[in-house]
Amino acid sequence: MSIQFGDLPALSWLQEPASFDVAADTVSVTAPAKTDWFIDPNGKVSFDNAPALLFDAAKDFMLSSKVTVDFRSTYDAGVLTVYQHPKSWAKLCFERSPQGSPMIVSVVTKGTSDDCNSVPMTENSIYLRVSKIGNTYAFHSSSTGEFWHMVRYFALEDAPSKAGFLAQSPTGEGCKVTFSEVEFAYQTLKDIRSGE
Repeated sequence: MSIQFGDLPALSWLQEPASFDVAADTVSVTAPAKTDWFIDPNGKVSFDNAPALLFDAAKDFMLSSKVTVDFRSTYDAGVLTVYQHPKSWAKLCFERSPQGSPMIVSVVTKGTSDDCNSVPMTENSIYLRVSKIGNTYAFHSSSTGEFWHMVRYFALEDAPSKAGFLAQSPTGEGCKVTFSEVEFAYQTLKDIRSGE
C-alpha cells in the first residue's frame, strides 16, 4: 500500500507498525514490542523487525523532521533512516539511553553495525535531518530546526537506496513516535560540516 503525505514521494512500509496515523506534514508510528534494526559486531544479536516507512531515494535530497518520542523503555527511539538491504543501512536515532536520558545515536551498518552514541539531551523532541549527497549521506541534529550539528558523514554501498522514518522499541512493549514539521526537497546539501 502506497502512502502519501506532505511533499514526500510515495512511501511504503518495510515492516508493518502496530499502528500509524498520517496528517498534512505529520506521521505517527507505533512500534511493536521488541523491535529494532541492529547487527551486533560480535555476531550474537541481529534484529531487522522495526517498522519503517520509506521512499525511493535515487536523487540527492534533504529530509528533516521534528521527532517526538513517547519514551518508555531503554533504546526506544524515533529514527530517520537510509536503507539498501538488510545488511546495508544507516539510522539517525533520538533514543532513550541506558542512563534514562534521551540521546542522539547513529548506526551505520555494512554487514555489521557501527553504533555511536553522540549527544545527551533533556527534551523529548529534537529535529533530525538526513541528506543524500551523491553516493554519500550526512546526518544532522538541531534543537530548533534552524542551526544544524553534524552527527555523521558516511557512505553505503553503490546500490539503490530508500529513506524515511522508523520507530523502535528493542527492550520495551512498544513506542509511539511522532514525526512532525516534515520537510523534504530534492536538494543537495552545500556544506556537510556546518549543515548549511
